[in-house]
Amino acid sequence: MATDALFRLRTALAVHAPAAAASLAAALGVSVPTLHRLLQRLPAAELVSAGRARRARYALRRPLHAGRGVLADLPVYAVGTEGQAELLAPLAPLQGGGCWMALVGSGWPVPGESRDGWWPGLPYPLYDMRPQGYMGRLFARAEHRALGVAPDPQAWSDDDVLHVLAQRSSDTSGCWIVGDDAYALWQAQRQALPLPLAPEATAAAYAQLADEAVASGVAGSSAAGEFPKFAARRSPPPGTASGTPHVLVKFSGSDGASPTVQRWSDLLVCEHLALQHAARLPGVQAAASRILQHGGRTFLEVERFDRHGEHGRSPLCSLETANAALLGDASRDWTVLAARLAALDWLTPDDAQAIARLWWFGRLIANTDMHLGNLAFRPSEGRLALAPAYDMLPMLHAPLPGGEVPARAFEPPLPLPQQRQVWHAAWEAARDFWQAAAGDGRISAGFREVCAGHAERLSAAAGHA
Repeated sequence: MATDALFRLRTALAVHAPAAAASLAAALGVSVPTLHRLLQRLPAAELVSAGRARRARYALRRPLHAGRGVLADLPVYAVGTEGQAELLAPLAPLQGGGCWMALVGSGWPVPGESRDGWWPGLPYPLYDMRPQGYMGRLFARAEHRALGVAPDPQAWSDDDVLHVLAQRSSDTSGCWIVGDDAYALWQAQRQALPLPLAPEATAAAYAQLADEAVASGVAGSSAAGEFPKFAARRSPPPGTASGTPHVLVKFSGSDGASPTVQRWSDLLVCEHLALQHAARLPGVQAAASRILQHGGRTFLEVERFDRHGEHGRSPLCSLETANAALLGDASRDWTVLAARLAALDWLTPDDAQAIARLWWFGRLIANTDMHLGNLAFRPSEGRLALAPAYDMLPMLHAPLPGGEVPARAFEPPLPLPQQRQVWHAAWEAARDFWQAAAGDGRISAGFREVCAGHAERLSAAAGHA
């Protein structure tokens, strides 16, 4: 009878977990004191319990994947800005799906339903760590057989993501490392780091890395993004300040005579200029960047703002992930989501205003690709702080997937009366951006004319705002 009761308890936990004692007792048809005695008979390595008094819930651990692991928690480590790693918390996959990982006190905002560590899927910071975008697809294509996952990371389940992170999360977005295997890989990589690229050799090395990324599908880290890119470490040019040698490098094709390649080259220069002008907006910082050209390619080098010095790191969270975990809002408007985050005290009003300025700036420079993955925060003390701007460029003028480069009209959006002050702050920076692009010799003559025309339209729009 006792064996049968334990079997039914395990079945109930697999179906209902995380479950309260009262609901488990009702499912088994026993009293709550009897249920507690049954729980005490489960092996400690099998049972997960968290929460006090009426908030107490119970679940069963499970192996990460059938045949892939043992019944044990995954340690999650956090690397600090000085490069030292500390154990953050254990992560336990649960029978029936979901995970347990306590994040209260970690610096990350925690939704009320997860204050005791229960998560219906993965703990939300892990979603930004998963391989994604151009580099993520290259990584999956190169490593899927060794890892036992599909070649397309979009097809991965939460278990697949967690399994990959437990093996290879040594250099992902942010500062977490999941599992001892990935931690050991991080330690080995630290000891075997080659010297950063010398300033005089950087451009030629980037040309070679671009060729390798295109030809062999070898990716560096799993930072997100659709534009062709690779990760690198370089020494900063003499006389320039740099927070880290770690950079992400976007690159154009090598056939400069092609209209498509030329347009992508123009847009990379525009992104560099846009970041410089976005940084002039009150309350907005932007990722440090520069343009290099070599071997027919244009390179946009962007410093990683989740890296500090050679080994230091800091946490990072995209608006996409923060919205899913904290709001669940269907809006794709940065200003709407920022206002909601501020109303719930996850974000300061000043940062919400800065996001509004950045949102309008993007719209006024014809950035039609302002998705929620293109805005990030730095979690700290249970709230979100705006991270530097990135991926800001006039995507209205991007070539079509087939390579055609159509002419597109640009109509500057106008504000509602209550948006005028923010709009005018963004308008000035956007006008200066278009004028700078119109005079930049690294941009083709034809696209400089387009930029000059947009500067004139934007100047005219001020009279109607």
